[in-house]
This record gives sequence, structure tokens and C-alpha cells, in this order.
Amino acid sequence: MNAPVETLDISDWNAVADLAAAAARISALEDGKVLFCPKLRFALSASEARFLTPGILGDKAKSLAFDAKSGVLKHAAGDHVEIAAMMRRYAEMAERLVTTLLPRYAGQLQIGRTSFRPVGIEGRPTSLAKDDTLLHVDAFPTSPVGDRRILRVFSNVNMQGLARHWRIGEPFADVANRFYPKLRRPIPGSAWFFARTGLTRGYRSRYDHAMLAIHDAMKRARFYQQNVPAADFHFPPGSTWIVYTDTVSHAALSGQHLFEQTFYLPVAAMADPDKSPLRILETLAGRKLGGENPRYSAGRARRRSRSESVAR
Repeated sequence: MNAPVETLDISDWNAVADLAAAAARISALEDGKVLFCPKLRFALSASEARFLTPGILGDKAKSLAFDAKSGVLKHAAGDHVEIAAMMRRYAEMAERLVTTLLPRYAGQLQIGRTSFRPVGIEGRPTSLAKDDTLLHVDAFPTSPVGDRRILRVFSNVNMQGLARHWRIGEPFADVANRFYPKLRRPIPGSAWFFARTGLTRGYRSRYDHAMLAIHDAMKRARFYQQNVPAADFHFPPGSTWIVYTDTVSHAALSGQHLFEQTFYLPVAAMADPDKSPLRILETLAGRKLGGENPRYSAGRARRRSRSESVAR
């Protein structure tokens, strides 16, 4: 099996594409390919290079987390101001990249968390559900995505020549056909309970439930992990790649020093929404899976109205 990787010869984070090239790149992404930019380097200053150490982490987290909207930096030890500035710079460059390279998405993308992973993958103790060395598609237990896609930009900044080793698995349609029919339905009322008590940041739709269950089922299926058709690919230092991680089945087997920027894109903003995992799962289910429960939406609107009345 050949890795579904399409190489782009760009070295500029403001790489403007003509309409035909942009359409081809979007089509490749939505087909489940990885856009690989071997010459696109995220350069660190001499001062920033000192952060390429596990000691930068202030707790047991596997990565630093930065919210570009609020400016909040989590899990860091040391110079928070300079670390936050480095993370913000990556967020801004990644946003420029996707909006210039993929102009159809400009104005529709919602920026998510910026991460920096200074710890090596191999031998890192973790639970099965959090083990990134196992093939999976991305789904977030506490952050439902609803009717949105998960688009990510990665950059390997390792200075010791260590590549990021990925294993890329079968197409999402095959994953869905294999795992979705065996899933249990969500417990009635659980999505409302999770959102109401703050266990999730918003309503967990049937689609969110299905994606999280598929993510976990893939990792539990030992025979599947060992025998499913897959291809290995090594992303070298100084390279960047863009991928829909909710579609591309992937595992990170080795590597250290990785920047990552998450974006969310409404399914309706895609060039072909039928290629989304949401639409693929809805076809299998024979019903709509996305969107909020109307009762939850109405309740949230009433609570907001009461809160605004009190504030006045």
C-alpha cells in the first residue's frame, strides 16, 4: 500500500495558489490525502531553540497547549511569555498557510488549539485510548465538533535529524464500514447530561458519539492494528504537512519536537461535503447524525436569555 501523500514544492508560508492549483489541493485533501511540504520549515530563533526539551513541560501533559484567541498557555514551565509568543507565531503562520494555499476555506476556518510536543513518542506511558502509536481517526472526548471537520497543520522542528514516523491506514469509508455497524447507540440523555454538567464543551451529537466510538474501537482491535493494510511515511525535520485527521487513519510511531495547529471547518464549506466522515456515516446509518438535539438547543437559548436578563 502506498501512503496517500501529495508533495507540494513550496517553501513560503504565504504560498498563494492559482484557482486551479488550489482546487486540486482541496480535492486531494478531501479525498483523504496528506499535503506534504518537504521544504516548508518553521524556523526557531536561537533563543527559542532552548525550548526543544521535555523539561519545558510543567506537568504530566504530553504537549504544550496554546489558545490563540485567549492567549492562554497551558502545561508550560519556564518563560511563559516567550513560549506563548513562539506558539502564537506558529498559529499565525499556519493560518496564513491554509488560507492562501486553500483560499476556498478562507473565512470559514475556525482556529483551534496550538500544540508543541517536546517529548519523544517511543516508550511514553499512556492509556490505550491516548496511545497515538495505534491507528486511529481523530475524535475529542470533551470537545464535540458537531458539523465540522478537523483540519491540522504539523511541522517537524527536530534539530537532531529525527523524522516523524507515521503509519497511514485504510480509507475512512473502509474504516466506517468495518466499525460503525458494530457500535452501540449512545445512552438516551447522555449527551444532554455531559453538556449540562460540563463534562463536554457543548452537545455531543450522534456523529460525535460515533467518531469517538470508532476511535476507541480501532485502538482496541489488536488484530486490526496488526493486519490492516497500511503504509509508513517519514516526515523529515524542516517539513510541514496538512491533513484532515478525522478522515485519514494514522498512527505516530516515533519522533520528537512537533508543532501542530488545529482548525475546524464546517462540512457545508467543503468543496464536496459528501466526502466528509459525517456524510459517510450518515449514509451508513440511513439518518442524520449531526447537529444538536433541539431540546438541548432550546434549553441553552433559555439559559442564555435568563443570564442576559440578570446582567441587565
